Amino acid sequence: MLTIPYPVINPVLVAFGPLVIRWYALAYIAGLLLGWRYCLWIARQAPSVATRAQVDDFLTWATLGVILGGRAGYVLFYKPDFYLDNPGQIVALWHGGMSFHGGVLGVLTALALFCRQRKINFLGFTDIIACATPIGLFFGRIANFINDELWGRVTDVPWAMIFPSDPEHLPRHPSQLYEAGLEGAVLFLLLFALLRAGARNRPGALSGTFILGYGVARITAEFFRQPDANLGFLYGGATMGQLLSIPLLFIGAWLLWRARTRPPPVNQQGP
Repeated sequence: MLTIPYPVINPVLVAFGPLVIRWYALAYIAGLLLGWRYCLWIARQAPSVATRAQVDDFLTWATLGVILGGRAGYVLFYKPDFYLDNPGQIVALWHGGMSFHGGVLGVLTALALFCRQRKINFLGFTDIIACATPIGLFFGRIANFINDELWGRVTDVPWAMIFPSDPEHLPRHPSQLYEAGLEGAVLFLLLFALLRAGARNRPGALSGTFILGYGVARITAEFFRQPDANLGFLYGGATMGQLLSIPLLFIGAWLLWRARTRPPPVNQQGP
């Protein structure tokens, strides 16, 4: 069977003695910095929700929310028994292991606290952040591909790859790239189109689109992704990623319904 050679890339970008810079860390940095710049661009446009200084300040909050929430989600949802026996490994982020669903909870917590402290319209601000989130998702999935992790199920498609870390050395879907495309590029373009069409005039519309869109993209991609070895298939043959994404469908749909049925605010000026 013909396969596409897996482009083996050293997960370590640069090493200076004990200082090691990995692609995985660089992906998070790139996602946060590019997302921050994109948020600044959106915030400059009407309706005014937050100032440049407030967007700048939230970068630190977002970073903590992503890292703490993402890691906590992975520990609790995917490998609770392992980390209960090896608590010292919880801080070993360089080994990978971040959960998007946990990251969402972390960032939402940061958003709620930040908006309350700064007296910012919560849904108006989450709409800005939602538009930028696919940037980080795109880079994160590319990092998964470089790290030779989270590969797909066995397949006979012409673009299948044999991943070095696969003990069976079977041709598999490059599902990390599917997710980078769906969760990253496609969702980014969809939100950008709605942004240009004036969706920010309906607070919560962009947030709902992102949450619903991510849920659909993740559930779809999981049909091609190999389930986590320690979990396998769960209820009804679903994977953990699919089960965690089901609530997102309802939350996203509710936010869209809410944005559609409520009249746009007369004045959305920030503080």
